[in-house]
Amino acid sequence: MVRAVRGMRDLLPGEGALWDKISAQIAAIFTAYSYDPIALPLVEFTELFARGVGEATDIVEKEMYTLADRDGESLALRPEGTAGCVRALQEHGLLYNQTQRVSYAGPMFRYEKPQKGRYRQFYQIGAEAFGFAGPDIDAELIALGYSCWRQLGINDLVTLQINSLGSSESRAAYRKALLTFLSPHESALDEDSQRRLKTNPLRILDSKDPTTQKIVADAPKMIDFVDTQSREHFEGLQLLLRELQIPFQVNDKLVRGLDYYTHTVFEWVTESLGSQGAVCAGGRYDGLVEVLGGRAMPAAGFAIGLDRVVLLHQLAHADASTEALADVAIYVCFPAEGQAGQALQTAAWLRDRLPGLRIRTNAGGGNLGKQLKRADKCGATWAVIVEEQAGVVLSEGFRVSLKHLRDRDFGQAEYTLGEATQQMRDSD
Repeated sequence: MVRAVRGMRDLLPGEGALWDKISAQIAAIFTAYSYDPIALPLVEFTELFARGVGEATDIVEKEMYTLADRDGESLALRPEGTAGCVRALQEHGLLYNQTQRVSYAGPMFRYEKPQKGRYRQFYQIGAEAFGFAGPDIDAELIALGYSCWRQLGINDLVTLQINSLGSSESRAAYRKALLTFLSPHESALDEDSQRRLKTNPLRILDSKDPTTQKIVADAPKMIDFVDTQSREHFEGLQLLLRELQIPFQVNDKLVRGLDYYTHTVFEWVTESLGSQGAVCAGGRYDGLVEVLGGRAMPAAGFAIGLDRVVLLHQLAHADASTEALADVAIYVCFPAEGQAGQALQTAAWLRDRLPGLRIRTNAGGGNLGKQLKRADKCGATWAVIVEEQAGVVLSEGFRVSLKHLRDRDFGQAEYTLGEATQQMRDSD
C-alpha cells in the first residue's frame, strides 16, 4: 500500500467540513476589515526566498523544498507567503504610489520534524498592508487577529506577545552586542544555537533548550538598543492596544525567524498545544519591498497557522461533533425504479431554493426502507420522497412526501414540492 509522504496529511470527510467552516469565518472577517483576497503560486524562484526571507535563516538553509526545472532554474515550494505577496504586487505595479491591504490563503511547505500541530505541508491565512508607516496599521492587524479568535471562541486560549526590533541599524548593533555576550558561552549552547551563532544569532533567543535559555536570560535586552523613533512607534502601538482593550505582553526575547522584520513583531501564542505554541505571527517589514527590487515602502502583516487554529477550535468546542458539521440536511428518496431522474431534478430544485443546505440524492438503488436507513445514517434531518408521477414535469406542484427523521411527532405527510420547501424553510 502506498502511504502519504511523511509530514503530509489527508483531510478526511468530516474534517474538511470543519476546515471549510473555520476558513470561511476568518475570510469573512478579513473582508469586513477590507483586505482584498489574492492568490499566489505554490512555486517561486528560490532566489525570492533567499533574498526576501534571508539566506542565513533556518527556512532557506535547511527547510525549503527546492527543485530544478528543465531549464536549470532553481525553484522552491513556497515556505511562507509574504515574499510572494510582495513579488506579486510589485510585478503587477500595485505598490508604486499606492496603499494596499491584501489577504491570501493556502498550503506552505517546510522540511521540519513533524509533530502534532506541525507538518511539512501546512496551511496559512495571511494579511499584508503596504504603504502605512504608523503604529495604527500594526494595531489594526492585531485587532484583525483578535477578531478572528473571538469569532472562533478561542480568545481565552491565546496570548498576544509583542516586541520591537527597531531599525535595521539598531538591530545590527544589538546583533553585535549579543555575539559579544554569547561567544564565550559557545560550547555550552545547544547544537542549533552553536550553528546560529555564526549565521543568525538573534534566533538563539528563541531556543527551547533549558541550558541555552539560562544563558540568554542574562543577555543584553533588545529594547536597550532600539532607536528613539522606533521606541515612540512601539509606545504608540501599546497605547492603541490599550484603547482597543486587547491584552498583551511585552516579550523582549521575541525576534521572529525571518530576516525581513523591523520595528514591531508580534505573536499570538498558546500553552494548549504543547511545544507548538505559535498560532499567528507577524510584524513590520519596512525594507522588504526595496530588497526585492521595488521602491522603499513601509509594510506589515501576519500569517495564521490554520492547522493549529483548528486544533484550538476543537479544544474550545470539545462537545461539538466534527461529523455534525458534515451532516446532510435533506435526503431525496425515490421508491420506484425509473425515478432517478425525477429525484435528481427534485434535489436540484431544493438546492436552488434552500442554498447552503447539504442535500443528497439516494444512489445505489434499494427499496424505500433501505433508503430511509441511509438517510438516517448520514444524519439527515428530512427525507423527501418522490411520489410516483409518470410523465409529470417537475414544477412547484410536483408531489412529494416529507418525513422528519429527528422528530417522530412530525410524522410523514404529502405536500406539493413548493409546500415541502416552505415547510423545511420555516422549520430551519
